[in-house]
Amino acid sequence: MEKVGFMLFLAMTMCWATLADSVSRTSVNREASEDDDDIDRRLRLLNKPAVKNIQSADGDIIDCVDMHKQPAFDHPTLKNHVIQTKPSIKLPSEDRATKKESSTPIISQTWQKSGSCPEGTIPIRRIRRQDLLRASSPNQFGKMYHPHSQDHVANSTLDEIGRKVVINGTKVSLPYTKDRDQAILLTVGYNYIGASGDINLWNPSVDLPDDFTTAQIWLLGGPGDKYESVEAGWMVNPKLYGDKQTRLFTHWTVDASVSTGCFDLTCSGFVQTSSEVALGSALGPISSEAAQYQISVGLFLDPNTSNWWLRLTNNLVLGYFPASLFSYLKRSAIMVNWGGQVYSTMVKKTPHTRTAMGSGAYSEALHGRACYINHVRIMDFSLSLKYPEWVGVYNDQVYCYNGQNHRDGYIGEPVFYFGGPGQNHFCP
Repeated sequence: MEKVGFMLFLAMTMCWATLADSVSRTSVNREASEDDDDIDRRLRLLNKPAVKNIQSADGDIIDCVDMHKQPAFDHPTLKNHVIQTKPSIKLPSEDRATKKESSTPIISQTWQKSGSCPEGTIPIRRIRRQDLLRASSPNQFGKMYHPHSQDHVANSTLDEIGRKVVINGTKVSLPYTKDRDQAILLTVGYNYIGASGDINLWNPSVDLPDDFTTAQIWLLGGPGDKYESVEAGWMVNPKLYGDKQTRLFTHWTVDASVSTGCFDLTCSGFVQTSSEVALGSALGPISSEAAQYQISVGLFLDPNTSNWWLRLTNNLVLGYFPASLFSYLKRSAIMVNWGGQVYSTMVKKTPHTRTAMGSGAYSEALHGRACYINHVRIMDFSLSLKYPEWVGVYNDQVYCYNGQNHRDGYIGEPVFYFGGPGQNHFCP
């Protein structure tokens, strides 16, 4: 009898185990199916129907998409937006007067060797399944990794969470940036409606899977704990792009990147008007000690529409950040930054990330070895470009990355050099 009872108990246990395993498998399969559905929905939203496809030699696929069907118009404030095909004013032209002869301006992308997009379309780098799988979720793809939480900011004053730099004898607080090291030249004190510079092109190494490194220009407006910004330059970002190539990028936010904004055209916002250049595509050639290459980047507010236009090398106008995205930046910016940043959860910690900034060399290496931004300019309501009246230099961790505004002798204006290797003997 005991034997029969034991066998019955064993049979029931096996039955329950089989049932539990079946329920678990069903649950896992359902979750996997839901994740696949989310990815498929996101891919359909990101990759608009193309008029033409271009296979780039570097592995990218460029889709030529009708300008009026680009991702920008998925943004709720742009549902009835009418595209502004060109600025209402003549944007200031690049001034070659102070450029070094050994520095060659470029705006070359690998995909351009394989074809071009028809007039009325814009080139968009196709997003693939593996791109979304690298993100924390399909909806987070293309967004800045949250640099701080709202709770932290809400319980802190700007002085407590900010960084300090002295400009023209005045202490200036910079916005808090957790998980980011910066080496920047900055200016404050006026209302700015434009900024530009020539950014030296390098390919710094990236250490950790979630790290990225940039060389860029950005204009900021609004309170420091919830600033708005428009940004552009070059970036190495394996998590976003799937490789370690140097790529053209844009970014915007209206809340210090806590929940808004994104890179390139990976979510709605930036309106592209040019068929010649693709955001997120690789740039070249890369600088070396033997030859220096650079891209010109300028961001300018159209005073009649309040849209922020992006101008690149050879006065190519790429498109704009629409005024409807912003509150403070509709009028002007109150701070301009030029320089580099490294994002990593291992900055300001030990061991520090080995992700490099700029060329990977410190600013002291100067021309030919260190990354630079030259021909630094701001624009105010006079609508003319000028070197800023007051500037300051800020370095988060000077032994990891640094910057300096260097002038050769007493002739000419300064050039901002910046960069560094990350973790080393002095930056453990």
